Parts: sequence; C-alpha cells; structure tokens
Amino acid sequence: MDRPTPTIREDFEQREANFISPYGILSADSRGREREEMPCPVRTVYQQDRDRIVFSNAFRRLKHKTQVFLSPLGDHYRTRLTHTLEVAEIARTISRALRLNEDLAEAIAMGHDLGHTPFGHSGETALKEIYSPEFCHNEQSLRVIDVLERHGEGLNLTYEVRDGILKHSKGFGEIMPADTSEIACTVEGRIVRFADIIAYLNHDLDDAIRSGVVKEEDVPPACIEMLGRSHSERATTMIRDLIYSSESQGDEFILKLSQPVSEAMSCLRGFLYENVYRSERVHAEFVKAKKMIIELYSYFMENPESMRGKLSGMEMAASYFQDVALDRLTCDFIASMTDRYVLNLYNELFVPTPLV
Repeated sequence: MDRPTPTIREDFEQREANFISPYGILSADSRGREREEMPCPVRTVYQQDRDRIVFSNAFRRLKHKTQVFLSPLGDHYRTRLTHTLEVAEIARTISRALRLNEDLAEAIAMGHDLGHTPFGHSGETALKEIYSPEFCHNEQSLRVIDVLERHGEGLNLTYEVRDGILKHSKGFGEIMPADTSEIACTVEGRIVRFADIIAYLNHDLDDAIRSGVVKEEDVPPACIEMLGRSHSERATTMIRDLIYSSESQGDEFILKLSQPVSEAMSCLRGFLYENVYRSERVHAEFVKAKKMIIELYSYFMENPESMRGKLSGMEMAASYFQDVALDRLTCDFIASMTDRYVLNLYNELFVPTPLV
C-alpha cells in the first residue's frame, strides 16, 4: 500500500530533525497553542507564528513608535520597528550558527516589542505611575498577542513564542538573571534576549552620535578597543563572541559572553544610560511625552464614551468595551497608540482651534 506523500511542512520538519542540534526546539515538538488548530500543509508552527505577527496591526504600528529619539525627523534614526528587525536578524544569525531553530527565534524577536508604549520608556514610565506599578511592555506584548489582536480573538501563538516574548526584557538588570523563572524555556528565546541588547547598544549609540547627543570621542576607550569603533565592528564582535563562547554543559546549552566582551558591553551600557537615556536633551523630551500620556489617560478615565469610536479603529472586539475594567481598557488604548497618534489626539482634545 502506498504511503501518503509528505506535506511540504512535514518535509521541512524532517530537515529540521536532521539539522537542528539536540539543544534546539523542533517545530514538531512544540507544546502547541492554547486553541488547537489544523496543521498548515506548508508552514511549520513557528513560521506561522512569525507570519501572524508580521501581518498584525500591532506590528505595523511599530513604525511610528519611538526607540530613543522622539518623533525623529531624520530618515536614518531607528524606530521601534527597525529595532525589531535588527533584533530578528541578529537572533537568526546566532541561531543559525548554533544550529538552533531560526524560525522560532525570529518569531519571538518579531513579537517582543508589540506591547511597547508610544514615546518609548517614557510612555511605559507614565503607565507605571498612573495605571499600575506592575505595568511592563513585555507583559503588554503578550496581552496584545492573546487578547487585543483580531478583534479579541488573539493570534493564538505557540507556547514557546509566547514564553520568549514574555521573558525577553531585562531593563538595566543582568542579561541572564539568576532566577530561572525569568529565563525563556528555550535556548532560542534566550538568544533573543541577547540579540535585543546587542541591537540597542549598537544602534542607540549610532543614533546618539548622529544626533549630537554624544560625540564619538566621548565613548569610553575600553569599549572601542574591545568592541570596535563602528556599528558593524561592534555588532560583529558581540555576535561572534556569543557564538564562540557559548557551550554545552551536560543536558544544557549555556549562552554566555567572554569576560572581556561582557565587561566592555556593561561599560557601554552604563555609558548610554548616563549620557544618552538620562541626558538633559533626551530627558526633557521624555518629560513632555510623559505629561501628554498622563493627561490623555486622565481624560479617557473621565470620558470613557469618547473611547468607543476610537477603539473600533484599532479593531478591538465590540464586546471589549463592556467586558474590561475602565482602567485596563484605558491602559490598553494608550499603550497601543503611536507617537503621532498621541500628538494628533492631544492637539484635538487640549489645543484650542481658532475660529475662522
């Protein structure tokens, strides 16, 4: 009796089994989705997840969300979208070199910042103050994926992608925290955590020099000597060092950097926090942005009906307005906004329009 012809997906899954190392996750071994679905005949589950993220409304909005410099006029400054693409490319490169699942790493990277607020971390700080101290963009990213997209149906992504997105963030803490509950369950998810910091350390410095916030000669000499002078040199050093320094230890694969590169990255990170993120020029704009977000939040808490029409434009479920607490609803609405949407909405609500 003839065997059925394998689907394209099954053929690809077999190729994964022949290539991916024992420390990687095979697409066929995913823990699955919260809602079971028929398998796609063409794409693996992680390829599907990546595509669902890329075609989502939240992903498109990233092109008008701040990375560091608010509403940049220059064509070459990074946005939250270009940051995401750089993280995805770095994660793929590292995963490929280590014979891990590139599609899983890419899907996590593409979705890791979907919940980021307008105006970067100033927006996140504002929502921490007025909505909840527990608010954080990585948890909001998961909320976007599970609740807010597709009119409330969510994207129904796999367990591994959701886990990697939730645990990608580190703030100014350790790249890999000691608490294992804060670390992604897959090596691919941990790679995205490294890729995120490699991306922002390099492109934020690049943008800071371009904008004149710092000068190239201000960068600590130890960073330049170890990592390189250009964006390309620094990124290459960090990526290669992670690839060649990481190693298997029994049943685990440990991602790590060499001590000299790790120290240089920590030095560069500290330099950026003190001289760029907390610089007078950047901070002054963040204060303005934070004030706008707080005022908009307060307005919609006092005028919830005015949100109804605006929420429909974001394709949220019609029942969502009735089913969610007002403060949660307002937080979701604010967090979903782009920089330019905030600016236009603030002008509409608070700036007088002269009579003609």
